[in-house]
Amino acid sequence: MRNPQPKEWAAKDYSQNYIADYKAFNFVDGEGVRNSLYVSGCLFACEGCFNKAVQNFRYGTPYTKELEEQIIADLAHPSVQGLTLLGGEPFLNTAVCLAVVKRVKETFGNTKDIWSWSGYTFEELLLETEDKLELLASIDILVDGRFELNQKDLNLQFRGSRNQRIIDVKKSLAQGKAIIWEKCHDADQKFEQIQKSI
Repeated sequence: MRNPQPKEWAAKDYSQNYIADYKAFNFVDGEGVRNSLYVSGCLFACEGCFNKAVQNFRYGTPYTKELEEQIIADLAHPSVQGLTLLGGEPFLNTAVCLAVVKRVKETFGNTKDIWSWSGYTFEELLLETEDKLELLASIDILVDGRFELNQKDLNLQFRGSRNQRIIDVKKSLAQGKAIIWEKCHDADQKFEQIQKSI
């Protein structure tokens, strides 16, 4: 796992504007029904990363205006609560993420929420480049922090390790400190994994 200094990793130096996948109408990448854009490329290289292929900045296909139009059309469905940005690392793909986020805001105002996962912590992002700060200010919920294998916990809501947080970005920026999303709730009971017999 890598730990960058502030502004060490500039998105313009790494991003190839590729996306790994786009999944409409899913229920796992945040609250409610969501459309999820998985961008390509990540430098954190967390041990135990479940999506290792997506660390490559040229994995997948280039982001296109046609895809952007599809995302907007899918978001217009009344059952869809919002857009989720994942990867890869969204904050190392700010050109793609800002383009789609701006379209969402122009089209839907604040009626659709925007979630993002990031290996950066909220505090690290506050010390980052202008494009990363702009993206941070444009989202509603940030799931932050590197995945840490020794803190892996399957009972956590929307995250993989105990160090990660679900942050209400608007409240956090207003108060100058990380404020945990008020709907955050983790399972309080552990269950044994079911073993399949062959």
